[in-house]
Amino acid sequence: MGKFYALTSDEVTVLEKENQALVRSLAGECMVVLENDGALPLKKEERTIALYGSGARNTVKGGTGSGDVNSREVINIYEGLKTAGFKILSDDWLDKYDKKLEDAQKEYMAEINKKAQEQHVPPIMVMFSNPFTGPSEDLITEVKNADTAIYVISRNSGEGADRFNVKKDYELDDAEVSNIKFLAQNYKKTIVLLNTGAVIDTKPLRNTEGINAVMIVGQMGNIGGHIVADVLTGKSVPSGKLTDTWAENYSDYPSSETFSHNNGNIDDEYYTEGIYVGYRYFDTFGIKPAYPFGYGKGYTDFSCEVENVIADENKVYVSVAVTNTGKEFAGREVVQVYVTAPEGSIEKPLKELRGFAKTSLLGPSQKETVTISFDTKSMASYDTAKASYVLEKGEYIVRVGNNCENTTLAAVLVLDEDVTTIKCRNLFKMDEAVEEIHAPKRALEDVSSLKHIELNSSKFVTTTIEYQTDRPVLVDNRKDQKLTMDDVKNGKATLDELIAQLSLEEMAGLCVGLYDKSSTNVVGSASGSVVGAAGETIGIPDRKIIPTINADGPAGLRLQPHFKATKDDVVLPGGEVFGMSRNPFPEDTPSDAIDYYQYCTAIPIASTLAQSWDMDLIEKMGRAVGKEMKQFHVHLWLAPGMNIHRNPLCGRNFEYYSEDPFVSGMCAAADTRGVQSFAGQGTTIKHFAANSQEDNRMYNNAHISERAMREIYLRGFEIAVKTSQPLSLMTSYNLINGIHSANNKDLLQGALRDEWGFKGFVMTDWFSSQDAQSMGFAPANVKYPSASSPDCIAAGNDVQMPGSKGNVDDIISGVNEGKITLGDVQFCVRNILGVVALCD
Repeated sequence: MGKFYALTSDEVTVLEKENQALVRSLAGECMVVLENDGALPLKKEERTIALYGSGARNTVKGGTGSGDVNSREVINIYEGLKTAGFKILSDDWLDKYDKKLEDAQKEYMAEINKKAQEQHVPPIMVMFSNPFTGPSEDLITEVKNADTAIYVISRNSGEGADRFNVKKDYELDDAEVSNIKFLAQNYKKTIVLLNTGAVIDTKPLRNTEGINAVMIVGQMGNIGGHIVADVLTGKSVPSGKLTDTWAENYSDYPSSETFSHNNGNIDDEYYTEGIYVGYRYFDTFGIKPAYPFGYGKGYTDFSCEVENVIADENKVYVSVAVTNTGKEFAGREVVQVYVTAPEGSIEKPLKELRGFAKTSLLGPSQKETVTISFDTKSMASYDTAKASYVLEKGEYIVRVGNNCENTTLAAVLVLDEDVTTIKCRNLFKMDEAVEEIHAPKRALEDVSSLKHIELNSSKFVTTTIEYQTDRPVLVDNRKDQKLTMDDVKNGKATLDELIAQLSLEEMAGLCVGLYDKSSTNVVGSASGSVVGAAGETIGIPDRKIIPTINADGPAGLRLQPHFKATKDDVVLPGGEVFGMSRNPFPEDTPSDAIDYYQYCTAIPIASTLAQSWDMDLIEKMGRAVGKEMKQFHVHLWLAPGMNIHRNPLCGRNFEYYSEDPFVSGMCAAADTRGVQSFAGQGTTIKHFAANSQEDNRMYNNAHISERAMREIYLRGFEIAVKTSQPLSLMTSYNLINGIHSANNKDLLQGALRDEWGFKGFVMTDWFSSQDAQSMGFAPANVKYPSASSPDCIAAGNDVQMPGSKGNVDDIISGVNEGKITLGDVQFCVRNILGVVALCD
């Protein structure tokens, strides 16, 4: 029994109770009220309701794939409302839908198993590219004896497949539209809840008279039903704001025509919108959205008054007085600061978010002053011609508001001359020309009455980046001693001295994940001591080098909740979570087998957490995950995901925070601080970088300009690295301008380590440097090859997961054949052991 860290009792633990109480107390703040005519919150006398919609009983707690969490129970919205004392009159309709759904799921799994057998791959591989879509609903024809109707729209998605701009996905289907209209016409109050992890079309909701409230409840984890009930009754106060632009039409997104499968080309993705992603595009090009970035109502209203703006060459400070102008309910407001940079030789968006702050809970008439600060240099743009970040001379207009459309002019910062803030080198040469869109000429704004603050160009300091030029080979100068990691921890040896004693074979083993050494085939291995964890690195026992145990995320730990083992610590079949069910334990399971339990808390998904705009809240969620990591002995959480919501159809947008890199970076840093508040464990920010598409994700080539890479797709990672130093980072599957992320030295060394100062180790996503096609991970005919194992080492992609004998052999032969150097391998091992030294 000593091998496992799982519990031998299935009783609900104190930690489970504490974490669920924490999530319940905070998560309501993540919900975004899109519309509310006073219908919410519901009064005590309004708790007899008609409840409908696919998500009422089948509430989605989070997306599918590695982002899922295996919790003890999942409280759906129906259960949450019943527990809160609601009387629900529509059980007959809900029962019929449940039966319809059950039949559809059985049919789906039968088809999945059939295809898996035909393709000779595990069923889960088929499920990735063929996600389940629930059946259409029956039409509602009966009016119940209630004044209030609640309708729950659910959408699900996951890794391996992008969404579609079709009915029952991005769009509502005919039955959903008909049912919503029926409720709106026949009930005094009709409330629509969006149980989604990404943007959907809201036109039918906005065009239907009689809908009184619309709220994005998101995907709240395993106790989402309780959280929704708390918000509907006013026990919790929704104060979320959108972190994406919700367009009037899908076609309004600049990448809509060519994204993923939309144009039939899943091999190449051309980022023709450049830096104009999300609100940067809608604002600059004058496209009116349905709901703008940063938008969100609550149960009350606020006024915001700028008290002062102070700035110098280092910092900008904006103080804003916020008052709850409502008469009945408390609430929290998010103050957002945007900057309009001058039009010079570098084209720029109309405005960009530079800072934000959320008030405390303010009762009616209560007032609070918040101060938002940001680095003056953060307003710089990347000039590809100069390979530098540049603040162009002119007027920088500071704007303050509660969403990107609703801002007032606060001050003008006036820079006398151009300033180079950072001298870099261009790292992302295009492999094909991409014709980017260009912004129209702006209308002039009258800023003459605003406070003007002069910035002196001579007082700025320019940083010049020094890039790594070589990786010297370490020589063993202590051959008379066999050094161990204990010697390093006790100060008796340095890491370099230990590494110098390791053989090439030992180091090649450290640079891949744990795999089945008895086979030459690719075998992804889960952790041996934490069953259901995604994998481990390899240890060297006689050197006291331990493996790191890595568990999936990003909405909590993904472990096998129940397994059995012999007294000799041999894990027995059964208990594996597979698709929509859990594999049973075989009848011949030994009677003396020991039961082990690993129930984990599913926290809200990343896109829902980000809507809180509350970094303290997200850090607390990270701490909750960190406590469970400590309990089950997990070193690295394979989260948070932080790719940009370039297009609403990306299948994994629910795992990521926002269309905005500043919001994304701040959220990931907060999450990391929470997890890493416990010594010896850390986050693995992912997927680095430009992982904006799931169709053909392992072989898709993203063609992106240098500036768009730096200002949009890397900026969030940069913020997270510089402000929280995650212990690990995971590269993405895709190619960037013809080079796999896992093989891109300019990305991993030039940007990540040389420019940003990353100190942890880098791992690949699973099977990046292996033959993914033979395992059913990729389409049969792809344009580009797999990532190279030796090139991972050359790039500084330190660990290849989950590992195979082929990876080890390729690394050894790469050194022997001169493709890579011994110094390259030692460099990667040093990055790995620097993290291992922190673990126990």
